[in-house]
Amino acid sequence: MKNQPCRPYEQVTELHDQRFDLVVQTLLASRAASVLDLGCGTGELLMRLMGESQFNKIVGIDSSEEALAGARYLFSQHDKLADDERLSIFHASYISFTEDMAGFDAAVLVETIEHVDPHRLSAVEKVVFACCRPKTVVITTPNQEYNVLHGIPEGELRHPGHRFEWSRVKFRNWAGGVADRNGYRTSFDDIGPFDPDYGSSTQMATFTRK
Repeated sequence: MKNQPCRPYEQVTELHDQRFDLVVQTLLASRAASVLDLGCGTGELLMRLMGESQFNKIVGIDSSEEALAGARYLFSQHDKLADDERLSIFHASYISFTEDMAGFDAAVLVETIEHVDPHRLSAVEKVVFACCRPKTVVITTPNQEYNVLHGIPEGELRHPGHRFEWSRVKFRNWAGGVADRNGYRTSFDDIGPFDPDYGSSTQMATFTRK
């Protein structure tokens, strides 16, 4: 029935897996050999990327030392990955460019831009699309319209760390502007069960450099 809340644990876990699965498949289809995970958190996506032989250089950055400690611990539990030279992680922010962030085939921002104050998104755009300038950029973010189906009251956000959550139109307009200004083209995907009125819980944009 319409407007019934989702079962929290099952829905979040399933959506989490679907999100990472689609991101990895999109990167594989792009033929990227090197991937930069901007806002890698505790390393869950990095772990999945390490399972694909196509990727010969995988770098994760995050501004949270606590998150990076979690990522290092995660990899330390897997003997084969702990010494895998394809992987490196370091402390940095995707709103401040460093030379270590250049030269990648692809960059991903999975559920990260909504943690940035809106007035700082122009800095994210400059770093990712003008300075890093990978061939492929993948961005996922919540779809605000779907919150009603998660049982979230109007006006509230899914996570206390979110600075905003965009509707599908808002996200596509922003992504289209970024693409036009920086010489990319865009495509969009819905992630999670689709509702004809509200779309899916997560929305994804893939930017391909012209």
